[in-house]
Amino acid sequence: MAATVRLGTCSWADEGLLKAWYPRGVSTAAARLRYYAERFDVVEVDSPYYALPDPDVTRRWAERTPDEFTFHVKASAAMTFHEGEPTDAAFAAFRGALEPLELSGKLKGVLLQYHPRFVKSSEAKGELARARGRLDPLVPLVEFRHRSWMEPDERSDTLGFLEEHGLSYVSVDAPLTRATNVAPRVAAATHAVSVIRFHGRNAQTWNIRGGSAADRFDWMYSAEELDEWVAPIQLLAEQADEVYALFNNNRDDFAPRSAVIFRGLLDGAGITTTGGIDLPPTEMTLF
Repeated sequence: MAATVRLGTCSWADEGLLKAWYPRGVSTAAARLRYYAERFDVVEVDSPYYALPDPDVTRRWAERTPDEFTFHVKASAAMTFHEGEPTDAAFAAFRGALEPLELSGKLKGVLLQYHPRFVKSSEAKGELARARGRLDPLVPLVEFRHRSWMEPDERSDTLGFLEEHGLSYVSVDAPLTRATNVAPRVAAATHAVSVIRFHGRNAQTWNIRGGSAADRFDWMYSAEELDEWVAPIQLLAEQADEVYALFNNNRDDFAPRSAVIFRGLLDGAGITTTGGIDLPPTEMTLF
């Protein structure tokens, strides 16, 4: 039986969402997470990349979400060559900060979005192999930011290596440019847990200097663009046990709006899907 495709966004507290998505009256951390969880049953938390949260914060994430809710969390910069070479201590600090969420059973995967300098090599493969042990039993979700890993003549070897070492390849939707830090659009399952991340297709802002994440991922998907992923995600659902499609186009409310469009396309194709529900606001006040 094909897996259910679960839709979500990469954060529930981005500035754009606070300004454009949450209705007036949904203004506390607890209320926002509750509002989000009524519409999606998975979220990716990107904030630990910048600073590790206090364990009390991650405990509240678990307490404020339904039993079936799932979290994926982006690894800290110290774990993915953004702040030097990763160490056991960096992974241990991350696991400590997320321990209450992990113990709740709601933490599924850790996004390892490697620095563009992480070029394919035997040494880089060794680092990937170590990541599995450092994160077990959590699922290492590997997103490459250097195309050397997924060039046509390297693709089979890369995917085979990830599968052999229990690492999940993260498929990406990003601009089609010649920049080395953009991976091609390849849908592949190397683990029972499969993830697609939608970054938008704004080639003009992808490598903009001094721009914010909202500038870089400033893209509202059209139905025609998302329709390109219906057949690939159906194949992933046949190959993996769990499939997640996470929207990172975080300008304004573009991510949840794109998810709603994608939900309609997947429903139309007969693909079992959760999330992306376009519910009316449930908490509206004058203040």
